[in-house]
Amino acid sequence: MKVLVIGTGAREHAIVHALTQDPTVEAVVAAPGNPGIDQVALCRDLPGGITDGAGIADLAEELGVDLVVVGPEAPLVAGVADVVRERGIACFGPSAEAARLEGSKAFAKEVMAAAGVPTAMAHVCTTVDEVAAAIDGFGTPYVVKDDGLAAGKGVVVADDRAAALAHAKVCLDKPGGQVVVEEFLDGPEVSLFCLCDGETVVPLAPAQDFKRVGDGDSGPNTGGMGAYSPLDWAPAGLVEDVVARVAQPTIDEMARRGAPFVGVLYVGLALTSRGPRVVEFNARFGDPETQVVLARLASPLGALLRAAATGRLDEQPDLQWRDEHAVTVVVASEGYPADPVTGGPISGLEEETEAYVLHAGTRLDDAGLLVSAGGRVLSVVALGADLAEARVRAYAAVDRIDLPGSHHRTDIALAAQRGEVVV
Repeated sequence: MKVLVIGTGAREHAIVHALTQDPTVEAVVAAPGNPGIDQVALCRDLPGGITDGAGIADLAEELGVDLVVVGPEAPLVAGVADVVRERGIACFGPSAEAARLEGSKAFAKEVMAAAGVPTAMAHVCTTVDEVAAAIDGFGTPYVVKDDGLAAGKGVVVADDRAAALAHAKVCLDKPGGQVVVEEFLDGPEVSLFCLCDGETVVPLAPAQDFKRVGDGDSGPNTGGMGAYSPLDWAPAGLVEDVVARVAQPTIDEMARRGAPFVGVLYVGLALTSRGPRVVEFNARFGDPETQVVLARLASPLGALLRAAATGRLDEQPDLQWRDEHAVTVVVASEGYPADPVTGGPISGLEEETEAYVLHAGTRLDDAGLLVSAGGRVLSVVALGADLAEARVRAYAAVDRIDLPGSHHRTDIALAAQRGEVVV
């Protein structure tokens, strides 16, 4: 089959990388892609951008693809998958209505309540006074979430009441702005991707990502600075429990509402002292967890995604996984996440190592040289017999990369390697 992947980041590079290893996939096209993807697949421009459903559907028809895979959240919330499906082309990605599970945290809470999904207690607020009352009711740490899409940076967790209220005001000042104020959930966090075809749920291996910009979970939230999988410390039966108590009830509730969910339901969990609780839903593969989960997936990805897009997940054989552990480390631009510096030259990617590099915010300049073009620039991925070996290989590759002013976390998967993650 021929597959069209929509997006520009390391998540899409990871998807393309996995698809090119599937013997049933004869060609992969990415739009618009990036310089790294362009080395392994054909890249095509999208003049109308990644939220232009008609333009994407036109390209899919022109290329004669069998499957469109939509990577980022913005085109899903904008209804790109609806337009592609209306043209009779199989699409891996939820409809605009189903993507509201990510597009509106208030809607996600409503669905979770209807489906009996365990999650944090929450209040939806539309004024600063309502926010003040809600955070005072829950106490510290204060958790304030922008209701809409915020590229992984819409959440503030703070002990400072003024900082929590200031974040709320910024969110509320947007057109139609509202925020969700939640109780703080203790315990380690887990990301679980569940492939869905509207009825059937197939979970992938869980991963853990690192949201804060600095070592020791210091500094502001980012889109994610690294991840690892598997989670040797996770309780036995966790995945089956989450499918039974979270993913399947949610998919059933969406179907009941006439908005069947087709694609990836990303379940962000906190393993609290009271059991697993949902922190958030996303409607697509998460970045950077995708990089490590797909690195370990031995089953052909193309066949899986097409089965999900066409309602045939129940016919798929059990998933096969590589025994190795996977670690990814994100190399970010100077100033990220507040004010990323772009345009810096990137070198050191050519050397043969025991890791591979996925491109995120990169482009070629007028001279054809690779330069940074975003906040998160590269994801370095390595496999190893255990976390220690995977970390050594990943960080050795990171050390060979030169991007002036760049930064990365040095402690990705370190606590897990040391056996310090406690549930």
